Amino acid sequence: MTARHSFVVALSAIVALAAACADPSGTAPRTAVDSVIPDSAEQVFWGLTIQLTGNGVSKGKLLSDTLYMYEGGERMELRRVNVTFFDSLGAEDGIMTAREGTYNKRLNRLEARGDVVILREDGTQLETPRLVYDELRNQIFSDTTFTFNEPPKRQLTGIGFESDPQLSQFRVLRNFKGVAPVKVETP
Repeated sequence: MTARHSFVVALSAIVALAAACADPSGTAPRTAVDSVIPDSAEQVFWGLTIQLTGNGVSKGKLLSDTLYMYEGGERMELRRVNVTFFDSLGAEDGIMTAREGTYNKRLNRLEARGDVVILREDGTQLETPRLVYDELRNQIFSDTTFTFNEPPKRQLTGIGFESDPQLSQFRVLRNFKGVAPVKVETP
């Protein structure tokens, strides 16, 4: 078999495979649609930092690997999100990370998605697939599953929660389960 003949056989196989995968009705199969179409973004930024404020007070700093801007700058789609929260005195209080997010400038609201983790300076940790941070109310909340670990051994799980970013006023919405150490006095 010559090299040319091998090429023709391989090309024929590829054409036959493509024809077998084609939809006989002539319509393309439905596919999932991403919430972000990067080539339709009005602007694209890499390595962006945004200060998060509430009533003129710095509440945090948002870092993003990639940002796609839409709707005249009102909606920003973020990739590789990192938010540093500050306490009322301006000291670093915790860090939130997520694979992606949407920042709505008009509402001052960040929705983080994909392996969202908040780790506080005292070791308290919150994990959830989705979380919303409302700058104006200085509140975080979610309507999905979560795991909340607080040192030394307290763990809470459930569906849905509301809290401040410091995780000090944590309220579970439903399916609450908790594990905590109990000290039993013996006589």
